[in-house]
Formats: sequence, structure tokens, C-alpha cells
Amino acid sequence: MDLPFTISDMTIDDLQDVMVLEERCFPTPWSINAYRREIEYNPRSHYIVLHGRRDLLPALPALLGYGGFWELGEEAHIVTIAISPAWQRNKLGEVLLLIMIGRARALGVRDVALEVREHNDAAQKLYEGLGFVRVGRRRGYYPATPTRPREDALLLTLSGIDQDAVYSPLLVRYEQAATTATRRLLVG
Repeated sequence: MDLPFTISDMTIDDLQDVMVLEERCFPTPWSINAYRREIEYNPRSHYIVLHGRRDLLPALPALLGYGGFWELGEEAHIVTIAISPAWQRNKLGEVLLLIMIGRARALGVRDVALEVREHNDAAQKLYEGLGFVRVGRRRGYYPATPTRPREDALLLTLSGIDQDAVYSPLLVRYEQAATTATRRLLVG
């Protein structure tokens, strides 16, 4: 089955589309220069993009989503993940996260960490369903905006991705998520 999306490393050419999505998804978006620095000058950063395959489904946007992590020795820290709002709830976030975990594992990483908004129940459900566990809290981590109050971040970690007992079920989850995403995108 052909997937209705492709996965590739983020490049400078992706940044205009990334910025459109960044501003739609986050109340305090990163700047284009922040992404440029990450891509060009941070050897520990790894950013990927999920492009829609318009040859299979013309209604798909050019950029369905993106994500990134920093490789910090034996830990990968997920710094961002975003899916176009119109295409959320189609398993694309899970696909993207699992791809990042796989890339981190290939780099020799053992643990994956991230922060999530205290009230982002959908993201927490996804992370916990993949085996992430809550290990802490960062008080007031997310700044207040005109539409949101200051919010705590929950710290989550997935340990042992270098072990087959942890990673093999994630491969199964990837296949399931990719199949479900494909079916939902193509069938509607």
C-alpha cells in the first residue's frame, strides 16, 4: 500500500511551510531563524517533515507535519511535534513521533524525553499509550498568552528504546498507525 505521505529531513526549503504550521499550532511559535539555526548549526538536532502526497490525494497540504529532537548522549529530547490542524486525529502525530523514536534509536539513544502541556490531554494519552511515563513537572514552563494562562509542563520519559522488548512493540504500533492514517486520509 502506498502511503499518502513521505518522510524526509527538514531543509531550509521547508521553512516557509513550517512557519505557517508553527503559527497555527503553537501560541508561542518559534521564529524562522530559530529553525534555520537548528538545521544549519546544531549538529545534535534532527528535524523531519511529513509531506502530503498530492499525487495520491490532491486535497493534502504540501506539509502535513513536522517534528524534531535533540540527541543528548544517550537521551533524545523531543523539542517539537506538529500536525496540520485540519489533519489531526488521523494517527499522523503517532506516525511522526514513532519515526523520531526510530531515528533516535538508530543514533544509539536509550531514552526519549519530552515536555507536554499539563492540560493537553490528547497528547498525554498518545505519549502514555506508547509507554512514556511521567517523571516530573516544570512549573510555569509555558508562558501566558492572550488566550491561555501560564501553564505547567509535565515531563515524560520513554526508557530503554535500545532494548528489543521496548522497541519491538513500537514498530508494531508504527505499522498500525501508518495503516490507519493511510486508510483515514484516502477514504476520508
